[in-house]
Amino acid sequence: MSKNYKIRAEEIKSIAVGYGSCIATDMITVEGNKVGYAVRDEPSHKTDSGWVFMSGLESQEYMDNAENMAIYDINTIANYDPEITKIIESPIGSQFEKNDSGEFVEIHE
Repeated sequence: MSKNYKIRAEEIKSIAVGYGSCIATDMITVEGNKVGYAVRDEPSHKTDSGWVFMSGLESQEYMDNAENMAIYDINTIANYDPEITKIIESPIGSQFEKNDSGEFVEIHE
């Protein structure tokens, strides 16, 4: 299945280069929603940043379907939502959600 991304490859600018790969949902890359929730897990390989970006609108059923997400360079997701540049250097185990003002707030469990 081919996806129609909101931002074409030739439109991607250098915003957050060199941070590695991440996982992001289609709610961001296809639907065009901003990142609403971000979690940094332990990286699974050398170029993996450990970041997973979601809009916050995804249901559990949506997340259970691997076709609803893909691996991207962090720079690509920064083009969809430049606000992630404020959190991408946070340590493994970090979790953030956006508040009503659109700012990332760290979640402590």
